[in-house]
Amino acid sequence: MEETKDYAAFYDAQPWAGEWGPGVPKEPEPLPYRNMAELIRRASIDYAGNTAFTICLDNGMDASLKYHEVDQLSDRFAAYLRRELGLAAGDRVAVQMPNCLSFPIAAFGILKAGCVLVNVNPLYTAHEMNHQFKDSGASVLVIIDMFADKLEEALKGTDIKKVLTVSIAEFFPAAKRTLLKTVLKLKGMVPKTTVTTTPFAEALALGAKQLGKGPIADLGNRAPDDTAVLQYTGGTTGVAKGAELMHSNLLANVAQVITLSGPVMRYGEETVMTALPLYHIFAFSFNLLGFYVTGNRNILIPSPRPVSNLRKAFEKFEINKFAGVNILFQGLLNEEWFRNNPPKKLDLTISGGTALHSSVAAKWQEVVGSQILEGYGLSETSPTLSVNPVQGENRIGTIGVPVPGTIIRIVDENDNPVAPGEVGEIVAKGPQVMRGYWNRPDESAKALKGGWFHTGDMGYMDERGYIKVVDRKKDMIDVSGFNVYPNEVEDCLSAHEDIMEVAVIGVPNATGGETVRAYIVSRNPSLKAEDVIAFARERLTAYKVPKEIIFRDELPKTPVGKILRKDLRQEALQEANAA
Repeated sequence: MEETKDYAAFYDAQPWAGEWGPGVPKEPEPLPYRNMAELIRRASIDYAGNTAFTICLDNGMDASLKYHEVDQLSDRFAAYLRRELGLAAGDRVAVQMPNCLSFPIAAFGILKAGCVLVNVNPLYTAHEMNHQFKDSGASVLVIIDMFADKLEEALKGTDIKKVLTVSIAEFFPAAKRTLLKTVLKLKGMVPKTTVTTTPFAEALALGAKQLGKGPIADLGNRAPDDTAVLQYTGGTTGVAKGAELMHSNLLANVAQVITLSGPVMRYGEETVMTALPLYHIFAFSFNLLGFYVTGNRNILIPSPRPVSNLRKAFEKFEINKFAGVNILFQGLLNEEWFRNNPPKKLDLTISGGTALHSSVAAKWQEVVGSQILEGYGLSETSPTLSVNPVQGENRIGTIGVPVPGTIIRIVDENDNPVAPGEVGEIVAKGPQVMRGYWNRPDESAKALKGGWFHTGDMGYMDERGYIKVVDRKKDMIDVSGFNVYPNEVEDCLSAHEDIMEVAVIGVPNATGGETVRAYIVSRNPSLKAEDVIAFARERLTAYKVPKEIIFRDELPKTPVGKILRKDLRQEALQEANAA
């Protein structure tokens, strides 16, 4: 936080002072817990009879756990880790699974045990898994059985001594569980592995026996500045690094989000749909932690692709809170079933992860009847740094204003603040900012230079404190000395009625500069490159207009829905070198 004892006076001097709306405090009310284990325990007691999590499959089959069941089951897993396996406080446990009922049991059990949760993308290759396991030093892995065929290669040279396998059918009623497991095996979706594994259910049973030896309250007695989660980031831009998120970081960010959403949050009465993966920091912090501490119900979608996987959940449950990314919103709006019967009680939709296109935001409000509030954050910041106010003005095209207790500046290359409206790097301070990168002091020093977290994102702040992200530093395109920001060009082209998805990159040319190239997925096979260029010329300055248009059936994406410009740039370079 800024070097001042009088934060209220400091806050009043900031351009965003008062933008959050009436009654929102200048600093968030801290949650009354020392660590995440205390938060989980308290919420489990306060809302014991409420439904906590419901998994809904694409065929409409669902199963649920109540708060007291989540508490009991995660206690068993904590006891298994500490007493059965003999893990110590601070030991790392990796979790690699899609959204399912086992995820909160495993995650909460790890935190209750005083261990460190290592979130792992279940779609990772064996090579990527191996790097993350080695880097984190994880000694236990909990993995979905559908990806167990990667284990032999992934575990080589790691410290993992125990592998637990989870079924997507876990915690369904017995008859449905048997049916689901049978169907999955018949479809060949549960591969065999040569690695010795233990079923998650067996681990919980052993943990239950260990609980008979005494309570587990002492196991998770971690200090606020102890590490709670290793959240890996940078895998789409380089070698993945583990952001060390302390218990205090996560508690602070949950408190910040609750503070801002207070006007539209009814404790114990909300139903949030979680289609984004829980292993990603956005859904982990906002959906999993934020809605658990407030006693609400979480509808878990194992995979949002295709978006028709969400249809049964929208039809069966009255969804009134939703978080997503641009491509998910766009995909839903392209579905006739969604347009004809949108969720009628949806009053809070949050966008993050990647830039929200203005045309998507406008269409969402037209169809759903409520706005999307765009926010901004990173794995290193637990994640939320800014968001458009629930009560104040929602300024489409911006990431809103800093959340309470957070300071954001726009700085030049020498880390000096720039004037309002001037583009520079976004840097931030706040209680949600990570300790550093796991075992990477040099990378940590660069990222936290001068006590400010340097995001690597370029943007500007207006006179009222609203922030506009223009792009990543590394993604800027140099056209004859002019900077072109791919986000701006993509936002423009996405307004074309025939364009479903678009990605813009810079391709090196003979002059030493770059040419703007757009990759497009079109819903109209008759759309021509000249049509796209003509559309852009009407809306963009000449040097920003794409000179090359490449049509594709699909674009490379992360599991969260970010389009991988990196992959497209690499492909373009390979083509150039081969020519």
